[in-house]
Amino acid sequence: MLFKLQNIVKSFGSPGEPGYREVLKGLNLQVDKGELIAILGPSGSGKTTLLNIAGTLDVPDSGEVLFRGESLTGTTDLSLDQFRNREIGFVFQFHHLLPQCSLNENILIPTIPQKRRDREAKGYAEKLMKKVGIWEYRDKLPGKLSGGECQRAAIVRAMINRPSLLLADEPTGALDGENVDNLADLLIQMNKEEGLTVIMVTHSEKLASRMQRVYRINEGVLVDQQRL
Repeated sequence: MLFKLQNIVKSFGSPGEPGYREVLKGLNLQVDKGELIAILGPSGSGKTTLLNIAGTLDVPDSGEVLFRGESLTGTTDLSLDQFRNREIGFVFQFHHLLPQCSLNENILIPTIPQKRRDREAKGYAEKLMKKVGIWEYRDKLPGKLSGGECQRAAIVRAMINRPSLLLADEPTGALDGENVDNLADLLIQMNKEEGLTVIMVTHSEKLASRMQRVYRINEGVLVDQQRL
């Protein structure tokens, strides 16, 4: 087991007050190393909340987040920052590349806290950029490139520190049909070649069907587990 969410409860607001909402209600998820997992669900169903808790960007009201069998509950903010930088890669619906930085500079930003050797980080960035087909654009600014090219750069940025787990929140929401297929191909390729474990939330049944395991989130719990 690489990662586990155990009996996760998460609400927003205060009970009895307007706007109070219980989003996750005893949710459980176990992920083994190298799995490709998709989570489907309508807007407001708790998909992003689940990912934020999985990535330690938010904390549950109750329940545990475990990584390689160790609980992250009660871990200090500094330790969680270091954990995220070392173990977790994030990809969002919009690439969030810094517009004033080249693709290469954007991709190398997560290596700064780790103080990795410059040559090692640049070498791995070159390898990944060539693999995803954006090496020739390495010195260009994001504003000069297509959405699909920028999203590929965002995936490389998420992988530059060789994370154990990639969390993707609607990563194809801003892409056209062809680029959706290309991104799915890329995640599968990285899974096979780099051993990448992926948890992806999406509205796309088509994209979910490319993953190994599919869950649906409904009324705060994961249901309809499906092995593909």
